[in-house]
Amino acid sequence: MDLFTGYGIGRPELASRFHGRVKSALAATFCAGLSWLGGLVSAETQVTVLSFDDLEGWAADNHAEAFEVFQNTCADLDDPDWQAVCAYATSNPDPRQFFELFFRPVLIEDGKDALFTGYFEPELDGALRPNARYRYPLYAMPPEARDSPKWYSRRELLEERKLEGRGLEIAWVDDPVELFFLQIQGSGRVHLPDGSKLRVGYGGKNGHEYRSIGQELVRRGTFEAHQVSAQVIKNWVRRNPVAGTELLYHNPSYVFFREVSEVPAHLGPLGAMNRSVTTLRTIAVDPAFVPLGAPVWIEKDGKNPMRRLMMAQDTGSAIKGAQRADIFFGTGDQAGRAAGRLKDPGRMIVLLPIQRAYAMLPEGVE
Repeated sequence: MDLFTGYGIGRPELASRFHGRVKSALAATFCAGLSWLGGLVSAETQVTVLSFDDLEGWAADNHAEAFEVFQNTCADLDDPDWQAVCAYATSNPDPRQFFELFFRPVLIEDGKDALFTGYFEPELDGALRPNARYRYPLYAMPPEARDSPKWYSRRELLEERKLEGRGLEIAWVDDPVELFFLQIQGSGRVHLPDGSKLRVGYGGKNGHEYRSIGQELVRRGTFEAHQVSAQVIKNWVRRNPVAGTELLYHNPSYVFFREVSEVPAHLGPLGAMNRSVTTLRTIAVDPAFVPLGAPVWIEKDGKNPMRRLMMAQDTGSAIKGAQRADIFFGTGDQAGRAAGRLKDPGRMIVLLPIQRAYAMLPEGVE
């Protein structure tokens, strides 16, 4: 979902009374406490259990709004610690007291600077049949691609026309650059000529790793890191059609789609939990560090600081690391401009059920 992974400036994190003690014997305790990690955490990972007083701006947030979003996916969590919390969430508790009573804030760090970026749901113009204007298809995933860990690359699929004539087309759009960015976002809406809209969601990929074209432009010296945004990249590709096409091929990953007609128009697109995501309340995270469905407190710095409770309800191929998050900004061009400008430092703190949070601490630490 992100074009700019690797750019961002971290800040010194707040210390707590647990910080030094949690570092010792960390690999064993962390893996024991965070069962969703499956042994992926290294000894460099650091865990700090905080108090709610350590969260900047906590009291000023709209906890009721965040609680409503939390309930959208809470029932999908099957771990016993989460099931107990989610069962109580159905009893109409006071939202702020609910979070403070059943959770503890946990800061998880992997040695990399924190980075916040944004994503959105694009809107493209298209049709259900091709014509002179609508020439660029959105494809469903071929069955054989699902059975292959790494299928054809983006270049091979498009230059060798591997997908044509197989009835895999969902719709055709009028702009290949916008289609590329739709693949990065993973979902979107297509405006049809009759005024109706077709919503599409992520349907799979070709197995190749995502490579950032924003980073590639910086590596070439075309732009400085601070100059890169989605709109800057789009403009450059359109001004340089030959070199622009080659730049898009730099990312070998290719995303397939599926029609998502069951989602009402007033709700957001489906995220990784197969539930609608919510504007400025949903983030995409790395599930190796943050369990999907968990509340996450965001302290985003930069030009427009943000202090609010989000829900980890989505993922992204470029979202890797304990302090890495992609904030959902909504649908359409305005949301896209806001999301495309975001590359900010800060920190994110996961709210975990009390038993799970303290299970991370070395034996004997209270």
